[in-house]
Amino acid sequence: MALTTAPKLAEPIAAAHKASRRLSVRLARNAEDLAAVQRLRWQVFFCEMGAGGDNESHVSDTAQTAAHGYDRDAFDALCDHLLVIDEAANTGGEGHVVGTYRLLRESVAAKHGGFYSASEFDLSSLTNAARQDGRELLELGRSCVLPAYRTSATISMLWRGIAEYIATRQIGLMFGCASFAGTDPAAIAPALSWLHQYHLAAPHQAPRVRPGKATPMNLLAPGSYDNARAMLQLPPLIKGYLRCGAKFGDGAFIDHAFNTIDVCVVMPVELISERYTTRFGYAA
Repeated sequence: MALTTAPKLAEPIAAAHKASRRLSVRLARNAEDLAAVQRLRWQVFFCEMGAGGDNESHVSDTAQTAAHGYDRDAFDALCDHLLVIDEAANTGGEGHVVGTYRLLRESVAAKHGGFYSASEFDLSSLTNAARQDGRELLELGRSCVLPAYRTSATISMLWRGIAEYIATRQIGLMFGCASFAGTDPAAIAPALSWLHQYHLAAPHQAPRVRPGKATPMNLLAPGSYDNARAMLQLPPLIKGYLRCGAKFGDGAFIDHAFNTIDVCVVMPVELISERYTTRFGYAA
């Protein structure tokens, strides 16, 4: 189970912002940490966002997950799990996990059947680029934060943890699925069209939805919709990725099991370095 703690993340990192001094970030250390992550994800994905139903595209047991109050699948044992902890919310001597990211390195994924996102997107363009670069890919996934903690302080802690994580490993590019709530592409046509027209990844770094599963993103012609409205439809996580200079793959995937529309985010590490090294004091 890949829950080992990297040296620089061995101890909680106190947030610099005064309003978030009770928050810390570290990797999951043991089975108890992983269970806390899975409970948090269940609260957000199942209770709040309405996930449920069969999910043939992913390795999971949705019935068991919902019945026991955990969001878990076979990938959890392969990944490192980044935790944001509210140290002031004491629960039996430990803080309360309020935010999380799941991190899967290419070297690990290659030994266990591939990346989670590969069931939705053809990632061959990314893996080919990584072979030439000599550095690893890192898949970011299962990101969620409890509603009361959806602040810039919490997001900053998550990104601080990611910046330190990639600084200790040969990571050249990060990618992963980012989700819109709901399963009706027409409802978010401006946002999908805007991402496709202005933030599409270069062909050699643009994952495509697997054949037979794709929903077009380029639904509206340029100039036929309001750009401001399109940006308002973007979830906070996607806005955060865009501020880092992220690009997006071609096509969207409707995930009925999680009641979402997924797009594939592509983000070279250099972009994180440029925007976050000064702010967080880490060299990515």
